[in-house]
Amino acid sequence: MTVAHHHLSNLQASDSDSTAANSTAAHSTDHALNHVIIEFYEKLSSWEHAIVRDKGFSLSQVHTIELLGVHGAMRMKELADKIGVTTGTLTVQIDKMVEALWVVRRPHETDRRSILVELTDKGQTLFLEHDALHLQLTTDLTAKMSCEERVVLVNLLSRMNNEF
Repeated sequence: MTVAHHHLSNLQASDSDSTAANSTAAHSTDHALNHVIIEFYEKLSSWEHAIVRDKGFSLSQVHTIELLGVHGAMRMKELADKIGVTTGTLTVQIDKMVEALWVVRRPHETDRRSILVELTDKGQTLFLEHDALHLQLTTDLTAKMSCEERVVLVNLLSRMNNEF
């Protein structure tokens, strides 16, 4: 039994008729949710590391490719903010990705001070391949869920994402 299941079992066994029990139940729910989220993050991270390990690129490069694949060309500052790194750190990474022919830099059409980064055809192919792996994982993880459960999951995860 995982830690999260242990907390959930304790939660389900608690007496919800009294205020103290409700407070304890909410506390147990928070702990159970905390452990479930951490466990999911660790499993997803492990899966992601295993996927990129033999591909010849780093996890941060894959995340950059994912962002550019989803959002299209982006300013360096905007991309750095989304990844959570400084523009200096991103510059070093983008230099390597330009050498690998995954991305190109180009001037912004209307802001002469800005440089846009976008995927090359090779980068787009890499994005599509990696995105397909994510889609397969999502399909596998939600295969036993009903359509309604998947909709609820999308809504809940979207609400959580909006809190960042």
